[in-house]
Amino acid sequence: MPSEDEVARAILTLARERGAGRTLCPSEAARRLSDDWRPLMAEVRRVATGLAAEGRLSVTQKGREVSAETARGPIRLGLPG
Repeated sequence: MPSEDEVARAILTLARERGAGRTLCPSEAARRLSDDWRPLMAEVRRVATGLAAEGRLSVTQKGREVSAETARGPIRLGLPG
């Protein structure tokens, strides 16, 4: 299992690569960390929630800010606007 720092680094690197106004699926970060990425999804969402609380990441669903841990269904991650 990757460390919290490794997960955060993967998320933020992908967000920066996309740039402002563009988003990514959390599964993209999980896939960057492991070929067996599905078990990492809960951790990616948990870390994304922390990054959003710090103001370093935006977590959205249908264009609205949400919590990555409590949102049901697909979410998107990106740089804060």
